[in-house]
Amino acid sequence: MMDRINLDILRCLRENARCKASDISQQVNLSVSAVIERIRRMEAAGVIRQYTVLIDPKQVGNDLTALMEVSLGHPMHYDDFVENIRKHPNVAECHYLTGEFDFLLKIITDSSDNLEQIHRTIKSLPGVSATKTHFVLKTIKDETAMLPDNLNDRV
Repeated sequence: MMDRINLDILRCLRENARCKASDISQQVNLSVSAVIERIRRMEAAGVIRQYTVLIDPKQVGNDLTALMEVSLGHPMHYDDFVENIRKHPNVAECHYLTGEFDFLLKIITDSSDNLEQIHRTIKSLPGVSATKTHFVLKTIKDETAMLPDNLNDRV
């Protein structure tokens, strides 16, 4: 299913999800109907999960990004912790890890005061045994949709 044409279509959509099928068809040398059909198949297969808008956090007042490592005292707290984190409006990402800590959270907020409140909330969740927080000084790279860099390795 994932051939070079589909990857080219995905590259176009990654650059601009509002790109017209007619513009994509010119770039990938396919008919408009073939492009639309390929996009629909990738949507149905879950390759394309959603279309969204990327917001610059600083432009909307969220000037502070922090990465918080979290350890749970016991695996029995996993489900409750995950449920609470999924609901938290300031947690942009949550990754389950191997190693010293169990989770890595990306927190986006408007101030250090608000981060302190978020930190207290997370530390008080049942099962949380340790946290370690890092302030992000500058984001060097922020890609939201990664594509394979060499199709030949996957086919």
